[in-house]
Amino acid sequence: MKRIRVALLFGGKSAEREISIKTGRMIAKNLDKKKYQVFLFDPAKDLLKLASSLKKKKIDVVFPALHGPLGEDGTIQGMLELFGIPYVFSGVLASALAMDKEMAKKIFKKEKIPIPKHFIFTKKNHISLKKVKFPCVVKPLTQGSSVGVTIVQKPSQFKKALKYALEFGPKAMVEDFIDGREVTAAVLGNDKPRALPLIEIKPKISHFFDYQAKYEVDGSEEICPAQINQILTKKIQELAVKIHLTLGCRGATRTDLILHGSQPFVLEINTIPGMTETSLVPKAALAAGIDFSCLLDRLIELALEK
Repeated sequence: MKRIRVALLFGGKSAEREISIKTGRMIAKNLDKKKYQVFLFDPAKDLLKLASSLKKKKIDVVFPALHGPLGEDGTIQGMLELFGIPYVFSGVLASALAMDKEMAKKIFKKEKIPIPKHFIFTKKNHISLKKVKFPCVVKPLTQGSSVGVTIVQKPSQFKKALKYALEFGPKAMVEDFIDGREVTAAVLGNDKPRALPLIEIKPKISHFFDYQAKYEVDGSEEICPAQINQILTKKIQELAVKIHLTLGCRGATRTDLILHGSQPFVLEINTIPGMTETSLVPKAALAAGIDFSCLLDRLIELALEK
């Protein structure tokens, strides 16, 4: 049987480069060598080499294990569209919308998806502290993995948090802090996606699910399936599937939420969820009876769907 030629993209130029490398290595290790011929490319170093391989049709499908700007925001997806090469995960528009938290929340609001109250801050507009409710969450507009995020408890901490968030782009989001349980909902599929078992996250080494809690081994307790009643579980899963379909996502997504009592609030959706040994989507898939190698097979099948 002829093996499928897979270009695995990892690394990239974003602040999440190191996590992307870990994700890429984990995927490369678990792709079935009997089914796939795997070629590794780091777009930060090998972009011309990648373009040449795509142009010469030496690749059957691309697996982008990239996180953050230039990898998860529709940029690399646009290049792949130009070459007419199928690729894993969401397309240009869905990727761009999901990465831009302001645009995503505008769509969520229109679709009556519950979200925290928020407003946008740029370097040019000045916000009166009277508008800010404390505690609040300050975050960059187009980053993932909780990069640049601060939970601000009091007004004296606000300016420093805002300055930090603006190091990662020209806009920051200031969001109401919602006290509750951190839950994530993975969705797998294209036109008829299904939700995987929910995961509840209890950070051990920080006050919220920040970069360290996400990626350090044993940084968080992750309960899968989440200990949430069936009615509420179904409500959250349906919400995640609705978001996946509304944005036009493909492959797999992970929607992060805060559960305040019985009310879920959507924080964001990730169109290239992590695939490291501590990542949540592989854990949810395993709880649904899909091991990591089979999950990768399924993602490639979804990418090759007409």
